Amino acid sequence: MRAARPFKALSLNLLVALAAAGAAGPFALAATPPQTLLIAELAEDENVEDIEHSEPRQAKPAQPASAAPEQALPTVSPIADPADTAPDTARQGDGVSDGVGGGAGGGIDGGVHDGTAAGEAVEQPAATADAPIEPAPATALQLLGAEVPPGTSTRLAWSPAIQIAGLSQPTPVLVINGANPGPTLCLTGAVHGDELNGIEIIRRTVYDVVPEKLAGRVVGIPIVNLPGFQQGTRYLPDRRDLNRHFPGSADGSLADRIAHSLFESVIRHCDMLVDIHTGSLKRTNLPQLRADMNVPAVADFTRGFDRIAVVHSTGTPGMLRTAAVDAGIRAVTLEAGESHRIQEHQIEAGVNSLTSLMEKQGMISRMFVWGDPEPVYYDSNWIRAEQGGILFSEVELGDRVTAGQIMGYVADPITNAQHPIRATSKGRVIGMAVDQVVMAGFAAYHVGTEAEVPGE
Repeated sequence: MRAARPFKALSLNLLVALAAAGAAGPFALAATPPQTLLIAELAEDENVEDIEHSEPRQAKPAQPASAAPEQALPTVSPIADPADTAPDTARQGDGVSDGVGGGAGGGIDGGVHDGTAAGEAVEQPAATADAPIEPAPATALQLLGAEVPPGTSTRLAWSPAIQIAGLSQPTPVLVINGANPGPTLCLTGAVHGDELNGIEIIRRTVYDVVPEKLAGRVVGIPIVNLPGFQQGTRYLPDRRDLNRHFPGSADGSLADRIAHSLFESVIRHCDMLVDIHTGSLKRTNLPQLRADMNVPAVADFTRGFDRIAVVHSTGTPGMLRTAAVDAGIRAVTLEAGESHRIQEHQIEAGVNSLTSLMEKQGMISRMFVWGDPEPVYYDSNWIRAEQGGILFSEVELGDRVTAGQIMGYVADPITNAQHPIRATSKGRVIGMAVDQVVMAGFAAYHVGTEAEVPGE
């Protein structure tokens, strides 16, 4: 027999509990023998965990994380055009390399061969003190066993090589290598397969970039957890949360191996990472960044995002952004909206923030009009329901509240008792649960307050 799903188990047991609690009310039920309620245990939502387990902000930021050692990238031979590989009898044996490779600059590896005989010295122009310094040219990007020439875009495939060989399905990776040198920005979406807003944010952002005008590289993985996306669930096939297993390991669980493959194959080749998520377990989030503001490089990184709240969170072990920061990569989590939905307002906010980031980093040059900044970085706390029942909210996402204000109430459907949930401090609603059946202790409202840190 199949075990009941945890949420169904919770809902059923809640009704049993409410019925038991209402026995003494005006519609009392007949006495029944006492029984033990078996309630399924669920791990707390990471949207709650990464805030409640976060270390407080420091008055003086700590030193930035040390950069990860550079890893040698494999040299990949370009796939030549058949016409380029045909023998040229007129040139055979002349000692001249034609540099054909189909890429910009005369070859996919950026090299141009001028036909100088081996060992022949080439006279270089003498350097002068007042000569202008030419910027380093953009180079081909080697990633996932392929080479992407400067000024081009392509679609690659990442496969963690853990599926049944005959059923293997690679994950698409969108890559843009700009015509000019610059940093590498990585965008990841749907690490939880039911989080749809991030998929659309990445699609719009990536396809709006013009390779010939880009300085640097953009690597976008719209759907990291492809099996979860296809099944409409946040988890992997082994029922694990992928965002609890980074940087992973090559010989661990299925989740460990997938995390390890993604981290080593893609993430380590990036300078910056924006991991896009939504609320979960029927929660929704105001567009916001989750960032470890105790790391100076990360704190500075957040200032490139236009019109978006910043919530201090050191993150928990196993999260993608936590592993990336530990590896010396500037990384944040972008939260926007709720799962299982496409929300236009949230998507527009996410695209605007990423566009402003690329402009701030010098990757693109546009007439970008910066909006009024959000209040300085937030401290925040979750307010929990003290009783079980049905949650009805009196506030909306983004509302400002004062201490003691009723934010919503929990109604007991059997006894008709109504229990208010009050704000514990002045702040702004930056996350909340949608109306639903809740248990006592359920995190219902996420309230952000202005952080008071010297120098901010």
